[in-house]
Amino acid sequence: MKQYEYMAKGVLAEHGIPIAPGRLVDSPESASQAVTELGPVALKAQVLVGGRGKAGGIRFAATPEEGAKVAGDMLGMTLKGYRVEKLYAEQKLPIENELYVSITTDRNTKKPLVMASAFGGVEIEDVANDKIVKRYVDPLVGVMPYFGREMAQSLGLRDSLFKEFSDLVVRLYQIYREKDAELVEINPLAVVSGHLVAADARLNIDDSALYRHSELSCVEEGSLLEQRVHEIGLAYVELDGDIAIMANGAGMAMATIDAIEYFGGKPANFLDAGGGASVKPTAEALGVLVSMKPKAILVNIFGGITRCDDVAKAIVQVKNTVGIPVPLVVRLVGTNEREGVELLNREGIQAYSVMADAAEQAVHMAKEAR
Repeated sequence: MKQYEYMAKGVLAEHGIPIAPGRLVDSPESASQAVTELGPVALKAQVLVGGRGKAGGIRFAATPEEGAKVAGDMLGMTLKGYRVEKLYAEQKLPIENELYVSITTDRNTKKPLVMASAFGGVEIEDVANDKIVKRYVDPLVGVMPYFGREMAQSLGLRDSLFKEFSDLVVRLYQIYREKDAELVEINPLAVVSGHLVAADARLNIDDSALYRHSELSCVEEGSLLEQRVHEIGLAYVELDGDIAIMANGAGMAMATIDAIEYFGGKPANFLDAGGGASVKPTAEALGVLVSMKPKAILVNIFGGITRCDDVAKAIVQVKNTVGIPVPLVVRLVGTNEREGVELLNREGIQAYSVMADAAEQAVHMAKEAR
């Protein structure tokens, strides 16, 4: 379970990690009041996605009037599929430098992994590997003060920053352990007037441990569209492309995404229709893809438990009810394949037997529709 930034920062503050003064706002009036009390602020959309700054989810206001206007523009906006209902008004920081630090669980080594970099403020995936300091933690020992000092030395920190960073790593690991966290991250870890301040924060809690943490607020994850598909009982994740995808099985869905990207396309989603999904949920899921208004839709089915004729019936049902106004490409192989192909052919829909051919055609159609 992910925590909103303001929730994560509350946990950091409880463990003695410095944060900037801030408050939650949900109206132009409360944003105006926040600027009056805090001075110039950064207004941050409280949504569970990264890259908010580039997407317009972090804006600045210097006066109460500007705060009201900016908040009015941001509240209600859709940011990467999420509706912005609350903002975190945080005192604007005169940042001198930005670092990165996080603790997560490395599932390969089955150990906590601490990562830090002198190049913060961007996604860690964008930082060169040789610019990232990585240290594994022995769970039986934990993070002792020397551990933080070694990391601070590796980052080239000096004087007060050396000590503050060393202490911060110890405190961050306390949060990781006490909250059963999958990830606790500060990015950027800002240098302000020669001292460290957590300018942003992420805290993801292991769902299996939530029963131990009644003190944490439960956050409903997923965009409105993701929640809608999850209610159907299917696995769905929004992406930022324009080719909608439905496949049966997580592996098949991931392979379909790879095939789309291989041929130069951009997947709009991950949708695992599962094994043995009946006509109704399959039709509902396809209807959701249609509602996304993509440039093309690719349905990739390798039928085992899933019956190809059921998938074909679902496609025909959607076509004859809500309609499919965008190019549709179908790959259909496996159980009851012949019956499924015949159903589609009668509706004028061609069914491919090779995934690569179907993916290439979907990319071609999407490019033509742009």
